[in-house]
Amino acid sequence: MKSSIPISLLELAIITQESNAAETMQKTKELAQLADDLGYKRIWLAEHHNMAHVASTATVVLIGYIASQTQNIRVGSGGIMLPNHSPLIIAEQFGTLGILYPERIDLGLGRAPGTDTQTAQAIRPDFFEESQRFPKNVKALQDYFSEANAESKVRAFPAEGVNVPIWILGSSMDSASLAAAYGLPYAFAGHFAPRQMIQAFEFYRENFKPSIYLDKPKTLACVNVIAADTDNEAEILSTSLYQMFQNLVQNTRKPLQPPVDSLSDLMNDMSEESRFHVNQMTAGSFIGSRETLTKELKEFIKYSRVDELMISSPIFNHQDKLKNLRIVKKVIDTINEPETV
Repeated sequence: MKSSIPISLLELAIITQESNAAETMQKTKELAQLADDLGYKRIWLAEHHNMAHVASTATVVLIGYIASQTQNIRVGSGGIMLPNHSPLIIAEQFGTLGILYPERIDLGLGRAPGTDTQTAQAIRPDFFEESQRFPKNVKALQDYFSEANAESKVRAFPAEGVNVPIWILGSSMDSASLAAAYGLPYAFAGHFAPRQMIQAFEFYRENFKPSIYLDKPKTLACVNVIAADTDNEAEILSTSLYQMFQNLVQNTRKPLQPPVDSLSDLMNDMSEESRFHVNQMTAGSFIGSRETLTKELKEFIKYSRVDELMISSPIFNHQDKLKNLRIVKKVIDTINEPETV
């Protein structure tokens, strides 16, 4: 008997062309509320800095707001870039969230800066040294959340004993190794760096050491999903995603652009180098109608053997994005239906 796979949402709170941060936060709330109503398991928000078109820079604040506006969905970080922060402060913040919203807060941790080198230095001059201490700082976080920390001279009150699951996030084998060694759940960023995803999951499963947090491996794949009524409509909507990665590759800072009529024309107009990188970054993307996505995501889930699926859907029009959530939920419900003999 196959087990049902949960569906979750990564929301980057990207500001669209001719919009602003206030409107984007309102849209993020509406997305979270719809995902909550539809039965999505989680919504995670990501820490980015010095990006004028990303509204989730104060990630912990936005997590608290979204948790306050929803009822059942788990709200968390995908992720908090731990080298930017003191583990003590993160424990205090997420411990507080865990008390305010019991059994609904996740703490996903990454080791990248979530920004450019100059900004990383502005956040923390010793960022590089802290990134090297990432495993040690994850352990410090675990200690701060433990009830045993009540005997410590440095306490992360009120985090002690609060159940906030820690996830290791990554896009490489290093993160897989750490998650396996620490016995923690592992989420892979296939929505922008899918190349090593399957290999990382296999390594994680093979080297997983059970812990007090987890008795067996637990994997989550985040992939781009763009859904619409037809394959052609979904492809047109996806051109905003491709333009987003093109701007990232070319270091052109723009808000999320409206879709264009032809994906092939958009790709052909790119330089050979940009096209190569954009193709690599979008290789973990699923674009199409309900029927197409049901077939392709079912194959992906079977091949990757993931325990959970999380989607990132940078879609320009808000109503199209809400519709995307509804279609994807129907896709997952179909995939999770019992197989007839």
